[in-house]
Amino acid sequence: MVTGGMGYIGSHTLVVLIEAGYDVVSIDNLSNSDLNVIGQIEKITGVHVENLNIDLCDVEAVAIAFDKHPDIVGVIHFAAYKAVGESVEHPLMYYRNNLVSLINVIQEVKSRGIPCMVYSSSCTVYGVPDKLPVTELTPLKPAESPYGQTKQMGEQILLDALKGSKTQGVSLRYFNPAGAHPTGLMGESPVNVALNLVPVITETAAGLRDEVVVFGDDYETRDGTCVRDYVHVMDIARAHKLALEAAMAGKLSSPVETINMGIGQGVTVMEVILAFQKTSGVDLNYHIGPARPGDVPAIYADYSKAASLLGWEPKFTIDDIMKTAWVWELKRRKQLT
Repeated sequence: MVTGGMGYIGSHTLVVLIEAGYDVVSIDNLSNSDLNVIGQIEKITGVHVENLNIDLCDVEAVAIAFDKHPDIVGVIHFAAYKAVGESVEHPLMYYRNNLVSLINVIQEVKSRGIPCMVYSSSCTVYGVPDKLPVTELTPLKPAESPYGQTKQMGEQILLDALKGSKTQGVSLRYFNPAGAHPTGLMGESPVNVALNLVPVITETAAGLRDEVVVFGDDYETRDGTCVRDYVHVMDIARAHKLALEAAMAGKLSSPVETINMGIGQGVTVMEVILAFQKTSGVDLNYHIGPARPGDVPAIYADYSKAASLLGWEPKFTIDDIMKTAWVWELKRRKQLT
């Protein structure tokens, strides 16, 4: 069972799971996703995915969904609101949605003795780290946004709930997922206005936005813009499959393992823009704007635990990310028109 399966990372993870031979079911209320992704998944895999359109904050609806699929062996929980800026403006909406939905899912996982659960966490749990790169032992600082706070609290809820239970858990703390499926058939396609840098870049290049705003250029980084660890969505999707399999094989040494998901390299906003221009051949219209509340100046991962515990290594670079994202943008805009 994949919650948020119609969303960006969830849909790519469904593809990876199907191609590995798993039967899957999605739960997604389509608040920031599109049911058309089912057709895209089917084109890639030849499998039609069932999506249950329910609100995971509705405890009775969640129980009914699990009743409908009594043979579940693992749950991957993506479903959450995820925009840092929006969480600053609407904190209660984020606390209710992200935490109540998680509690309801964990409750069903525990009561039914489902062997494993993978939680979609985030590098935002680290706040502003004192030292880079970030490891899983890096102390958690106060979160810079309500969104980050919900991820910190979500990890703690999962750990407290699974202690002494039959379920093994994994919290994957991923950094900045980006890019698209190599076929160009599927990629990031939010229903709400895109806020992440890569789709903002591709939408601007496609003429859907006037310009890209670079939020701040006076951070203490090599070119003054924020540094992030961009990891290809297919690398992230593959990590979820590996995490499930590690839990099912009994490879985890604690009730919940926390694992970083990044490529171990920091890339500035300006470097991302230059990578796009290089791989696409398109000159991008951008300007420097004020810094955003809640943004962390720099963060990138040490992924050695993912390598040793899951056998995971990133296969895609920032150039691959920008190339696949641009191909997806061009293909989906042609479909829409």
